Amino acid sequence: MNAHTHLWAERFPEIGTDPVPVDACISPDYFEREREKLFKKVWLKVGRVEEFPQTGSWKLVDMDIWNTQIILARGVDGRIRGFHNTCSHRGNTVVSGPETSGRTRHFFCNFHGWTYDLEGQLTDIPQEEEFFDSFKRCENGLTPVGVDVWEGFVFAHLDPAPAQSLAAYLGQVGERLAGFPYGEMTAVYAYRTILNCNWKVAQDAFSEAYHVTTIHAGSFPDGFNAKLGDVEILGPHRSGSVCMADGGPKQTPVAKLAHQLGTSSIAKRGVRTELPPLINPRRDPNFAFELAVLFPNFLVHIMDGLYFTHQFMPIAVDKTLWEGIQYFRPPQNAGQRFSQEHGQLLQRNAWLEDTATMEATHAALASRSKKVMHLQDHEILIRHGYKSVEDYLNA
Repeated sequence: MNAHTHLWAERFPEIGTDPVPVDACISPDYFEREREKLFKKVWLKVGRVEEFPQTGSWKLVDMDIWNTQIILARGVDGRIRGFHNTCSHRGNTVVSGPETSGRTRHFFCNFHGWTYDLEGQLTDIPQEEEFFDSFKRCENGLTPVGVDVWEGFVFAHLDPAPAQSLAAYLGQVGERLAGFPYGEMTAVYAYRTILNCNWKVAQDAFSEAYHVTTIHAGSFPDGFNAKLGDVEILGPHRSGSVCMADGGPKQTPVAKLAHQLGTSSIAKRGVRTELPPLINPRRDPNFAFELAVLFPNFLVHIMDGLYFTHQFMPIAVDKTLWEGIQYFRPPQNAGQRFSQEHGQLLQRNAWLEDTATMEATHAALASRSKKVMHLQDHEILIRHGYKSVEDYLNA
């Protein structure tokens, strides 16, 4: 084996080099195993702390992969908690209607008026005296889910008392990405859509750089290296760096001006001063951004001046909710605002190029005309992802 050509296979031989069966993406039975043995057993990102600025701030989250919907709310003690959106009386949704976020003092079921406080406790029942001795108000609050926070990201776990804490679950990847000024970057541009493809098909399109010279030839001509750098396998999680090509990317006059006025684009060259020490440890001048995959379905990309995330929430074997969010510091002047708008639109256009491949990929795989997918060495993050899923399903 050529050490240069197969760098990551030699460094991580335990991941293997075999083709990946396409059944992992198209089999309904495989998907149901993922639901029960993976997604119901791990921490999943569900928000940011900035979405809960005050006591009583709440948000409703569809968790199709858990077959439920959850309410997240900040209590009077400042803690963010999560509950199934299910009344303890006859199972009506407690939060209903068009609003999916807001601020309240309590949650009120509009079917029979049962009322719950921000900690999920049942506080009021019309005609309570008509119930029987077997009923205990203190035993019939909202059903909780586990909630914890890492670096301002809110995670939920189906088990209200998970055996593994969020910090332990993230482990080394949490340490690797810690210390970045996430909380200072509150200017948000969010894009979301439902894609007719498996969640892994969608996620794989953002988990390698092999495609950049083809798919992104329009948005970033001669811009990025198609090989990953500084790959680290961190339990079920993984991370690596995406680098610019020597001399690239080419700058239009508008891009050049935007880069002079701010640091709001992944295509801007320059010293990366805000990165945690474990990111770009060689201080490669071509470093563009870190590509970290927090298992199973949350990607965090950080660079100087901004970060962005992708999440792929499964709805069905062939349906995925994708959400891409870019985070910047609030602009302080018109020049910074111009730079930010230019950067976020450039990134958005690249995402449109990526997402344009996903549904066609899934449809072709679903034909079963191919049985396996062949991955090359620099698709190591994708290969590790499939192995990590298999490890959970076979545990």
